[in-house]
Amino acid sequence: MVDSTTPPLLVAFDLDDTLAPSKSQIDSRIGELLIALAERVEVAIISGGQLQQFTTQVVDRLPDASADALARLHLLPTCGTQYYRLAADEVVTVYKRSLTDDQKARALAAVEGEARRLGLWESETWGDILEDRGSQITFSALGQKAPVPAKTAWDPTGEKKNSLRAAVAALLPDLEVRSGGSTSVDITERGIDKAYGMRQLAEQTGISLDDMLFVGDRLDPDGNDYPVLAMGVRCQAVDGWEDTVAYLEQLIPTLPVRV
Repeated sequence: MVDSTTPPLLVAFDLDDTLAPSKSQIDSRIGELLIALAERVEVAIISGGQLQQFTTQVVDRLPDASADALARLHLLPTCGTQYYRLAADEVVTVYKRSLTDDQKARALAAVEGEARRLGLWESETWGDILEDRGSQITFSALGQKAPVPAKTAWDPTGEKKNSLRAAVAALLPDLEVRSGGSTSVDITERGIDKAYGMRQLAEQTGISLDDMLFVGDRLDPDGNDYPVLAMGVRCQAVDGWEDTVAYLEQLIPTLPVRV
């Protein structure tokens, strides 16, 4: 068991409902705290979303910061199948994996077919229900641009999303099928989840998993943050971005500023 009093060398975050409401921009206070944290330790964001979401929701909302602080930010979209760093006002690709055309076609067919069979294919949506993110296929029940209240009301217990995940997983044994955000199911290569992203962080930074801390809102066994907890990384559960603010306001003063 990791000593919870040992200061982390890297803090990783889920994005939606941890740093911001689903698909929404971060609050200015979150931006300030992320930079303050990056002045002390490495900071990572791991989410099922694609790079454009990271840019719109987080990067474009960050306050002015030193080059050193920005260089400590690690962006891992689609659960770590893609990895980017910030440098000189641009996003630099470390790596980017992709599904094959066959994998994409089978994933798209399976998730649409099972959603229709289960009565979960909605006719009134906001944007695309299915999205090819290169390294991940994502099903969003109400569309990519659905408002937060509608998404919250669609499946408050997670039962719909979990039933769809199980049905699709049975048809795609060679791929990874996970519950994603509040209304989404994500499909990637087998073995790709947020634990994979954390291992990539360890490999790229040289920081041990024992020296990392993960902050997320879905650490329950059905949640997409759970693989990080299951692999033994120290975790902090939050219930929304306001909880994250309160936690960081306590954590950051305990960490020394890098000089």
